[in-house]
Amino acid sequence: MNLISIENLTKSVCDTLLFSNLSFGLEQGQKAAFIARNGTGKTTLLNIIAGLDTADEGKVIFRQSSKLAYLQQEVRLEPQQTIIEWLLDFNLELAELINHYESLVASAEPDRAEIERIIGEMEEARAWDYESRLKEIAGKLGFQNLQRRTGELSGGETKKLALVKVLLAEADLLLLDEPTNQLDIKMIEWLEDYLSRQKLSLLLVSHDRYFIDRVCNEIIELDRCKLFHYKGNYAYYLEKKSEKDEAETIEIEKVRNRYKTELEWMKRMPKARGTKQKARIQAFFDLEEKINRPASSPQANFMASPQRIGKKILELHHIHKSFDGKAIMTDFSYTFKKSEKIGIIGPNGAGKTTLLNIIMGKIKPEKGHISKGETIKFGYFTQERLELDSDQRIIEIVKNQAAEIPTPMGNLSASQFLQYFGFSYSSQYTYYSSLSGGEKRKLQLLLTLIKNPNFLILDEPTNDMDIFTLNQLEIFLENYTGCVLAVSHDRFFIDRIADHVFAFEGNGRIIDFPGNYSQYIATRKTELTNKNQPRTSKQPEVQKIRKGLSWKEKNELQNLEIEIESLEMQKDELLETMALHSQHHEKLFEISKKYKEIETLIEEKITRWIFLSEKNEDFNS
Repeated sequence: MNLISIENLTKSVCDTLLFSNLSFGLEQGQKAAFIARNGTGKTTLLNIIAGLDTADEGKVIFRQSSKLAYLQQEVRLEPQQTIIEWLLDFNLELAELINHYESLVASAEPDRAEIERIIGEMEEARAWDYESRLKEIAGKLGFQNLQRRTGELSGGETKKLALVKVLLAEADLLLLDEPTNQLDIKMIEWLEDYLSRQKLSLLLVSHDRYFIDRVCNEIIELDRCKLFHYKGNYAYYLEKKSEKDEAETIEIEKVRNRYKTELEWMKRMPKARGTKQKARIQAFFDLEEKINRPASSPQANFMASPQRIGKKILELHHIHKSFDGKAIMTDFSYTFKKSEKIGIIGPNGAGKTTLLNIIMGKIKPEKGHISKGETIKFGYFTQERLELDSDQRIIEIVKNQAAEIPTPMGNLSASQFLQYFGFSYSSQYTYYSSLSGGEKRKLQLLLTLIKNPNFLILDEPTNDMDIFTLNQLEIFLENYTGCVLAVSHDRFFIDRIADHVFAFEGNGRIIDFPGNYSQYIATRKTELTNKNQPRTSKQPEVQKIRKGLSWKEKNELQNLEIEIESLEMQKDELLETMALHSQHHEKLFEISKKYKEIETLIEEKITRWIFLSEKNEDFNS
């Protein structure tokens, strides 16, 4: 028997049908991810299940005595309450007891007699176990001082506190709407482990593909108003969805061929007198409806044509920054190279966004300076919400920024660009005020990309985005020829787009690691294992002999710099040639092939240059 059953749910908002006749159920211990595009009703569905909204048709049936807890995207707190009071407001007596005990212990001159009395009451109420669990979960999510007023919390802290409360609820079913937003990677990995071990049911909306992969055992996808079920994790879903899309593509091609035949018949104006003729005409219109349905797969990928970058891009020289005596970055230097893509990782509060704001000139470093190339045009996507005119339509907002976007394949209209990122032609005339939170965030990202910058700076670009949009963004960035610097807690995103990472490791230390997130973590684990491994007499420590560059290597290093610069110029020239031959497909294919060969050669030479440079620096240090 299902713990919860959803039967024939239908919901419309402002004359827009979100979903129709949705039916599914969750059994005890089943953990499902609900996947759909922004604006198709994911949050609305969770609100209906939680009883915060009503469906137009259908019903939600709970097993008797089952308990539900819901993590919403928007959370409201009572600003005068302490954290512990808000977490325990479902049991005011327990809250008062634990809160009184915490206050006594924290006081400068604790009342011993009163503490002993409270301890007795807590033992009687069996509050110790609950307090211990509360402190463990709250501590893992960054809350050490439970006496803080909730009115002092930031928006990100508010969402995390709401997650603590949901996890403490001991519910049979958890509804989680984007639970990894505002969590750093360490917190996400703890939450993955916690939810995987709990014997509860879970319905999850999330863009975090690694999180879904490691927590959920079923994927429920809403695509074009239909539900598709995949019994397995996210990796299984990707495999089966790919097979489904391929089969659908073949079927649509068959339908198109049949449609051409039937269209010729229809042009001869058949008089639908007989039953067979009427049936054939109806079948024709059914075919027409099939081929006009929106595809589940996106349109063909395209490459942007950012403005040409000169030899000098961006240089950071000995940057120092601290807040309240805490070092954020110490003596950090870096010279950016053409087309490189860097992911920034680290815990919340480590200074990742601070680095971006220093680069953009919004914050001044205490020491050091930044030197920017004359040709650099930044595109900065921030975490701050964009304030736009609510009465404007989406297409108007985009056209005000750029009517066309240049690409190597020719100019792309604003409408085509919106279509690529999941705004259908009909939805482009929706008013900004009618968009969901995820759609507004996505539009903000597009307004950054459409300006055609040659250096993209992205601060948590994956928050509130649907998986479809993230996939399109990743493909866009893979083809992007400018520089990318992205802060993200989305490990899948960093793994896919980053050439290397800046890892904020605390105490002002930033490591430039040549690889993606997973490679960085694997390397750190190996280093930690080797460091903690005891040495025996059979394993004497070997003193490494430091060697500088040979004459041949020094000569190679000098030549590599010249070769890389020459190849970069060839690459830029090929991009310009591609634009000129955008209509000649055979020629374009040859140029693209040559472009990829040069790109691979540049990567190989840069890798060799880095190795020789570091070897030379190590010897001279």
